[in-house]
Amino acid sequence: MRRFVLVVSCFLFNFLALAQIANCQAIRLSVDLTDAPRNIYHAQLILPVKPGPTTLVYPKWIPGNHRPSGPIENVTGVKMEAGGRSLPWERDSVDMYAFHVDVPAGVNELNVSLDTITTNGVAGSSGAAASSHVLDLNWNQVLLYPQGLSSDDVQFAASVKLPAGWKFGTALKEEEASGQPSAEIHFKPVSLTTLVDSPLIAGDHYRKIELTKPGETPVHEIDMVSESDAGLAMTPEDQAAYRKLVAETGALFGARHYLEYHFLFTLSDEVGGRGLEHHQSSDNGIEERGLIDPDIRLFEAGLLPHEFTHSWNGKYRRPVGLATRNYQEPMVGDLLWVYEGLTEYLGDVLTARSGLWTPEEYREALAMTAAAMDHRVGRTWRPLEDTARSVQFLRLGGPQWQSWRRGLDYYPEGELIWLEVDTLIGQQTHGQKSLNDFCRLFYGGQSGPPKVVPYTFDDLVNTLNQVTPYDWAGLLRERTNAVTTHAPLGGIEGGGWRVVYDERPNLMIHAFEKFGKNLNAFYSLGFLVRENGELQDVIPGSPAYTAGIGPGMKLVAVNGRRWSKDVLRDTLRISKQNHQPIDLLIENAQFFKTYTVAYQDGEKYPHLERASGPDVLGGILKPVSK
Repeated sequence: MRRFVLVVSCFLFNFLALAQIANCQAIRLSVDLTDAPRNIYHAQLILPVKPGPTTLVYPKWIPGNHRPSGPIENVTGVKMEAGGRSLPWERDSVDMYAFHVDVPAGVNELNVSLDTITTNGVAGSSGAAASSHVLDLNWNQVLLYPQGLSSDDVQFAASVKLPAGWKFGTALKEEEASGQPSAEIHFKPVSLTTLVDSPLIAGDHYRKIELTKPGETPVHEIDMVSESDAGLAMTPEDQAAYRKLVAETGALFGARHYLEYHFLFTLSDEVGGRGLEHHQSSDNGIEERGLIDPDIRLFEAGLLPHEFTHSWNGKYRRPVGLATRNYQEPMVGDLLWVYEGLTEYLGDVLTARSGLWTPEEYREALAMTAAAMDHRVGRTWRPLEDTARSVQFLRLGGPQWQSWRRGLDYYPEGELIWLEVDTLIGQQTHGQKSLNDFCRLFYGGQSGPPKVVPYTFDDLVNTLNQVTPYDWAGLLRERTNAVTTHAPLGGIEGGGWRVVYDERPNLMIHAFEKFGKNLNAFYSLGFLVRENGELQDVIPGSPAYTAGIGPGMKLVAVNGRRWSKDVLRDTLRISKQNHQPIDLLIENAQFFKTYTVAYQDGEKYPHLERASGPDVLGGILKPVSK
C-alpha cells in the first residue's frame, strides 16, 4: 500500500537527496492552463530546500511509454529564484534531464518557473496536447523534482487554472472548498507517483457518464471532452456496454485495486490520439467523430477496455524491470509481451464480452492481427522478445520497412500467444478451466487502494502451473525467443477456427482504410498505400517487392490510368479474370518507372472460418458476469 498514500516518514534513500529537501514538506505546483489554446502551459514550483548544491530532474522514463519519452525538448523559459533574486542554473553535461543550482545560505524555498510547449512530442500522445476547446495535462510535462529520491517519497500539492468556463476530469481529489469563488482548482497533496499517475483533461464541451449505480463502490465514470457537443453523443447502447465492461472486469479479476476509476476520454481531431494507462484512470483520445462514425467507432472500440485492463495488468501487477523507483531509472522491456500482449488479448475479449464488438467483429479483428503477424517477415531474424527490448527506438520508427524491421509486435503477437495459452488450458483441463482462472489468481487478491506488485517470468509460469501443470516455461520461451517463418496461430486453430483469405473485405481493415486514408493490399500485391499514392510499406518477398518496388516510392498509375482505390481494386479483379500481370507507374525521388507485377489472384483479405471441433473461441467470448 506504499504507493498513492501520503508519506508519513522522512526517511530518504540517500544522504545527498536528504540534504536537498527540507523536512517532508510538499512541493507546491501551480499550472496555468489558460494559454492552452495556443499550446503552451505555464508552471510555477515552490520547492522546500536546504542551502548548497542541488540537482533537480525532469521526468525521463514515463510509465506506460516504456522508454525515455519525457518531452524535455518542449521545456522552455526555465527560471530559478530564491530570496528575491535570480539564481543561475546549469544543465548537466551528460544527463539532459538534470538541472544543477547552488542554493544560497539562509534560503529554505526555491522558486522555479517553466513553460511547456505542447504542440508535439508529448509523452503518451502522438500529437498536440491542447486545442481551442480541449486539453490534456500529463503532470510529468510541467514539473521538476529532487534527484535521487523515490517518487513515492516526494510530495506535491498541485493546482491548475483553466480557461474560463472549462470543466475537467481527473482521478485527483480536490481540496475542501473555501466557499470563496476561485479561478484556481487545488488538489489534495499526493506523492509524485500518484500525481504523474493522475492526468487531467478539460474542455468547454464536457460530459460525465456514471457507470455505477448511486451508492455503489468503487465509483466508475467516463469524463468526456470534445471540440463540440456533437462529439460527446455516446449512444445509450454504448453506455450500457461500458457498464457491462465494469461488471466483466470484476468477474474476470475478482478484485479492484483502486478506490475509484475515471475513463478520461477526449474526442478531437486536433489533440493527438492516445491511450495511456493509470491505476485509477486512463487517458484516452480518438477522433472527434469517434462515437458517431460507425467505422471509427468499430476500430477504436477496444481502446477503453485495453487501458482499463492495464489497471490490473501493468499497474497493479508489473514486470520487475518496469517497476522503477523514480522516473530517471531506466526501464527493462522484457515481459512486455505480458504487460501489453496479455492486455491486448484480454482487452479485445472484454470488448466482445461487454458488447462493444459482436463476435463477428472480434473475429475480423483477430483475423487482421493474425494476417499481419503471419506476413511479418522480420520475424525470421528478430524474435518477439527483442521487439520489447528495442521499444526505445522501435516506437520512433515509421511505417517504412516495418514488415522487415518489425515494430511493437509484442502487442499483436502477444495477443496470439495468450489466446494459445487460453485454449491450451481448456484442452489440458477438458474445458473445466481457462485463462479466467489464471487472471483471478494472478491479478485478484484483496480489493483496495492502488499498489504495485512486481513479478518475474518464474512468477508467471508458477501461477499458470497452479491452474494446470504444463511446460509453460518451454512454450513461452519458444514463442518469444525463437525466430520463425509464421506467426503462432495455434490459439485460433485450438479455438476451432482457421485463417482464410478471399476477396471479401475484412470489416476491421475496411474501417482502418477509411479513417487511415489508405488501402491495404498487403495480402495481394504486398503493400500498403496512402490515398496520395505513397507506399507506406512493402512486404519483402511479395509480388510488388519482387518486381522492384519499395516503401517510400509513390504509386502514380495502374495499367496506364491514374491511381485511385477503385482503379486498383478494379484492376486486381480484372487481372484475375484475364490472367494478366499488372503494370504500376511508380515515382521514386523525381524519377518515373513502370514496374510489371506478376500477380493474378485478385483481392485478398483475411477472415476466420470455422474448422472442425468445438467452437472454443465462441465460448471464450461469452460474458462471465451475472
